[in-house]
Amino acid sequence: MRIVMIGSGYVGLVSGACFADFGHEVVCVDKDEGKIAKLREGGIPIFEPGLDALVAKNVAAGRLSFTTDLAGPVGEADVVFIGVGTPTRRGDGHADLSYVYGAAREIASALKKFTVIVTKSTVPVGTGDEVERIVRETNPAADFAVASNPEFLREGAAIEDFKRPDRIVVGIEDERARGPMEQVYRPLYLNKSPVLFTRRRTSELIKYAANAFLALKITFINEIADLCEKVGADVQEVSRGIGLDNRIGSKFLHAGPGYGGSCFPKDTLALVKTAQDHDSPLRLIETTVAVNDQRKRAMARKVTAAMGGDVRGRTIGVLGLTFKPNTDDMREAPAISIVQALTDAGAKVRAYDPEGMEAAKPLLGDIDYAESAYQAAEGADALVLVTEWDAFRALDLKRLRDRMANPLLVDLRNVYSPAEARAAGLDYVGIGRPDAEH
Repeated sequence: MRIVMIGSGYVGLVSGACFADFGHEVVCVDKDEGKIAKLREGGIPIFEPGLDALVAKNVAAGRLSFTTDLAGPVGEADVVFIGVGTPTRRGDGHADLSYVYGAAREIASALKKFTVIVTKSTVPVGTGDEVERIVRETNPAADFAVASNPEFLREGAAIEDFKRPDRIVVGIEDERARGPMEQVYRPLYLNKSPVLFTRRRTSELIKYAANAFLALKITFINEIADLCEKVGADVQEVSRGIGLDNRIGSKFLHAGPGYGGSCFPKDTLALVKTAQDHDSPLRLIETTVAVNDQRKRAMARKVTAAMGGDVRGRTIGVLGLTFKPNTDDMREAPAISIVQALTDAGAKVRAYDPEGMEAAKPLLGDIDYAESAYQAAEGADALVLVTEWDAFRALDLKRLRDRMANPLLVDLRNVYSPAEARAAGLDYVGIGRPDAEH
């Protein structure tokens, strides 16, 4: 199959490289000339484990290429995916679909034969209808079908998720789209990955509903963690106890400083706005959004309280800035709110992250950056673990203690046990653990 991927960001680049690895001929298109030049030179604009090798392999095999020219590749394509950004629109919280609709107009002008146009970007219900209208209006003679095929990729595990998915969702209105979409994903049939064909609007809603439900699980366990601290229970044991119920499951029941990233914040907000527009408000998701936003700054108050109520003039080391491990993505990362609140209160922050510091610098203002976790701890009055990178899971706690001015570890991911922290001479504050263990 000849596939064109419009957009060479996170979704487009990972999807394009994986499709090429299946044996398809893939062209990734992007208007950013600098990004395309970097990709052609073998550089990768994002950090995703294994992506550099996957791209290099398929470029070398002649199955994957990069260009700023949309018209030529689209004219020869069997399937064109739209994988551009859909950020939150300023002012009203809706998804900004200008990039999707702009791509649709350009695709329409370039069509030469029957082509399936697929929205891979996360888009609100009804977007496919508008894409179809735009294409017909722009090129009335075009022969095409519009499908929805949402991505379900976890940053840091995106290649594995693409090649061994829980499910593949395809929404169609025109039956002519079914055959090409089956051909696109035929290599996954060997893995027995379920392919769910639905109507287009159903497919669009599945993506939002999935992300909203996972965000709800995270927010639920975070509120249970707060209750655990008040009543003397352990949230990790609560999580395990309820997660063993197969009706609930153990995933996304890890208490922490709140969710962030490129998907959950914008997708929950966009779903809330869509529901309000259709006079069918989603009260649970509205509350999830509000509670999560409040929690991020509440984590800074937790640090301040652990330091006796005043952080002015004191040095705080921060371990981890990205919203999750194995990515350099700082979008909506809890660290942003935490660091800003601490610096607003007069603290001096020194941070370290294995991959995210360059992306963090424009967002975090005047803070210092360390070259290692141990350097971040040097002379610190507290050390705050925000992102659970593997590199932070087996730190020499005694070595940290010896470098710190005050032996306080605030573990916002419960990576360490209170007992091992105490054995190293550290005062320990975790999430959702009884005061007796602190």
